[in-house]
Amino acid sequence: MPESQEKTDTIAIINGIVDGHRISTQQLLQEIYKKLEEGYTEFEINACGQHDIGGPLWDKEGRPLRFKVKNPGQRLGSMGMEGTAIEIEGSAPADVGWLNAGAEIVLKGDGGDTTAHCSATGKIYVAGRTGTRSGALMKYDPRFTMPEFWVLENTGSFSFEFMGGGIGVICGYGCEDMDSVMGYRSCVGMVGGLIYVRGKVKDLSDEVYLMDLDEGDREFLLKEIPVFLGKIGRPELINDLSKGLQGNGASQWRKIRAKTYQERSIKQQSKSIMEFRQKDWVEGGIFGDVLEDDFKVADYVSTADYRLRFPIWKNALFSAPCEYSCPIGIPTQKRIALLRQGKTEDALRLVLDYSPFPASVCGQVCPNLCVDECSRRYLDLPVKIDGLGLLSNRIKVEPPKVEQNEQVAIIGSGVAGLGAAWYLRRLGYKVDVFEQDEFFGGKLKQVIPQDRLQQEVLEAELNRIVEIGVNVKTRTRVNKELFSKIKNEYDAIVVAIGAHNPVIIPFEGHERLVKGLDFLKEINRGQKPKIGGKVVVIGAGNASMDVIIGAYNLGAKEVTAIDIQKPAAFDKEIEHVEKLGAKILWPCFTDKISEKGVHLKDGKLIEADTVIISVGDRPDLSFLDAQYLDEKGMLKLNEFRQSEVNSRVFAPGDVREQGLFTHALADGKRAAMNIHRLFTDKPLDAFKKAPMIPQDRIKDEFYHPIRSGKVEAMGPEKETDRCMSCGFCRDCEYCLEICPEQAIDRLQKTDGTFEYVSDPDKCIGCGICAGVCPCGIWTMEDNLVKFLEE
Repeated sequence: MPESQEKTDTIAIINGIVDGHRISTQQLLQEIYKKLEEGYTEFEINACGQHDIGGPLWDKEGRPLRFKVKNPGQRLGSMGMEGTAIEIEGSAPADVGWLNAGAEIVLKGDGGDTTAHCSATGKIYVAGRTGTRSGALMKYDPRFTMPEFWVLENTGSFSFEFMGGGIGVICGYGCEDMDSVMGYRSCVGMVGGLIYVRGKVKDLSDEVYLMDLDEGDREFLLKEIPVFLGKIGRPELINDLSKGLQGNGASQWRKIRAKTYQERSIKQQSKSIMEFRQKDWVEGGIFGDVLEDDFKVADYVSTADYRLRFPIWKNALFSAPCEYSCPIGIPTQKRIALLRQGKTEDALRLVLDYSPFPASVCGQVCPNLCVDECSRRYLDLPVKIDGLGLLSNRIKVEPPKVEQNEQVAIIGSGVAGLGAAWYLRRLGYKVDVFEQDEFFGGKLKQVIPQDRLQQEVLEAELNRIVEIGVNVKTRTRVNKELFSKIKNEYDAIVVAIGAHNPVIIPFEGHERLVKGLDFLKEINRGQKPKIGGKVVVIGAGNASMDVIIGAYNLGAKEVTAIDIQKPAAFDKEIEHVEKLGAKILWPCFTDKISEKGVHLKDGKLIEADTVIISVGDRPDLSFLDAQYLDEKGMLKLNEFRQSEVNSRVFAPGDVREQGLFTHALADGKRAAMNIHRLFTDKPLDAFKKAPMIPQDRIKDEFYHPIRSGKVEAMGPEKETDRCMSCGFCRDCEYCLEICPEQAIDRLQKTDGTFEYVSDPDKCIGCGICAGVCPCGIWTMEDNLVKFLEE
């Protein structure tokens, strides 16, 4: 028998040197194939640099294959299949586990460059370190088990490039003196997967977040670290690697997640529609030569089917600009129409069909996108829509008269959760809200500075929710056990936990940073966190503006906010903090944090006693099983914010995508309405808004500009004459009075509503009604289609 084909009763021993000469890789692999055909499933390979050992092999009877290998070449375990176990004595060169397709590979030494490169499933355990680009292009197909890549010590630079899925674990053992246990420029292009790392990390890609562990992460590591140490023969290290993972103690472990597409995209400040139309657009539009309508009367007079055009009263078929720009879709033009009719109570109550927080959110903390788009701003000043919200503060709402059989659990008591609870309860459903904090109200209660939000107003609106029968359970943290119980006891679940895990960017010295969200919560709990006289806030969004206000309230003398781009905060928020004395600098790229302050990459130092970071927050979804989450650890939802795993679970608000309070309220309402449709066997709906009425259909010639000082002195309830009632008939009767053929009539209905109609036998299609309608209701339609040849 040749020297390369030694065997025992159960193990095939194959040598890489035969008769004093090294055999080729092809020859060695052929010997393995031959032994497989003979029925062997266990191999000892004494290699001499031959590559591709343990590749795509399988036993025809489906038995597992086991390899023990010494002195391998490149690509050990390349494309290793499920059921293959490979143990390497000592170290191995590049590409260990390349394109791993299910094998378990245990490397009891160091790995070369690109270890676990393109790994798709299976597990790779390394008892030492690995080289550059290790873990690059790892991926995950949900049809197979998730790939795992464990390293006891450290990886080289550029590791986990373009990672799309799977789990990497870098233990950092014995690497305490290293600047970075992942080298430099790691995680570039990472779009999915999860990396756990213990030890210092430096120069990570800006496309990822370095975050603290949640409960689910700790459970995973506590369970899998002993398995890993057993595989590599180092069980004595269990205490070192598990330190701080029990309970909520401090731990050296952190995790790395890829940013979502929205988080990676830098927000660009676009031109206003008005500026674009005035400076860039072709006069009359690019089709203005054929579509411009001068509303002239035709040369000949016809009626009925012989008119060129005919009018239609399209009342409320378009959204007003304020309604369309409001994420909740509050129809302010309808509120003011009720005020105009003297129905004040109905007007103030109408908004409660859209939001339980008209005074707290619309009246105080909302940036009021509706006001920014108000058509009245082209004439003098926008309508005081925020003031209208404050007027609804004390409106009482009766509990539902009819009780439904179904009950719904709401996890989280922010505006999305309470918004959903409000609508569901008013429909008669039993609603229980689970809140882990001592008080309910989410970020409205916990985060917004009290000089921006009157607490007595907020308390009144929170009490109104409870008064209609919503049951709120405070100090109730939902974990996996409780969530499982909720699934069994409730007919639907709304996961509205918001985003309460602050994002920390891994600058050098990031351990000195104060988390902005935690800072604001401490203030609203009545505590006074210690800060220095000079404060720097990293981030310049709306939340950062709240942090600045909090810093000044605590005695800061000088506050500076920095950002890498034009501040995302709304103008009025920026104006507020600038009046307090704050400076906002951009673009500024942070290099490191030291005891002196913030060091920028251009070499400048911004002195600071306290540095607060406020660049976004992430949700804690550790109470959900992995099947509910996608590769980025976010909920898997369809277009209706409904779980792809459990059709009875909906997730509105910041838990999926951060936005304004009004975005969360809109999400909560849509979730509630779809739960109602689910209970009543109706298809779910995206609830898209009607298109916004074109601005050129609103006739400002019928209104007189009012001096700004006089407007500012007016109360919001006096806006009945100023509101232009875009797309909603204000019953001015202009069309009725001006029609030359007296073809228009006003019909009063028994339910109190009205309608304007045009008599086709009198109407000549002149278009005067559409020309004079100040609200853009009357619309001229083409009548020629009736005479086209078939």
